[in-house]
Amino acid sequence: MKITLLLTGKTESLSVRNLMDEYIKRIIHYTKFELIEVPDIKNIRSLSVEQYKLKDSENLKKYLEKSDCVVILDEHGKELTSESLAGFVEHKFQTGVKNMMFVTGGAYGFSEDIRKMSAHSISLSKMTFPHQLVRLIFIEQLYRAFTIIRKEKYHHP
Repeated sequence: MKITLLLTGKTESLSVRNLMDEYIKRIIHYTKFELIEVPDIKNIRSLSVEQYKLKDSENLKKYLEKSDCVVILDEHGKELTSESLAGFVEHKFQTGVKNMMFVTGGAYGFSEDIRKMSAHSISLSKMTFPHQLVRLIFIEQLYRAFTIIRKEKYHHP
């Protein structure tokens, strides 16, 4: 299975990027992994929230195939424990999912068409995090999921 993290906007913080790269190096020992950063929408102030969501949706959909298992990272999604995320990922491996796409939206979240394309919606927390940190938190949790699946000494329940 290949896992892709599809992001709106670039990772601007060098220290966050370095930590992300460290966890990505660890993840690729378990599965194929790709990080795709879709350019942010320009002139955001001239757009309504709905116009922004639609433009962001158009950019994201360029990378999504109908055969992908699309999982949006969304504040309204289901909250999972680290163990639950591990079980979720392991189940997708076992059921033969070829491409799993975890997707973060832009500043205003997802348009309805992206929500309809998604098979699942996951929330990382009830708290709000900056987009830059969400990337790092999710990548660390994905690495943690693999260590749980393999029963390795990283996660301490």
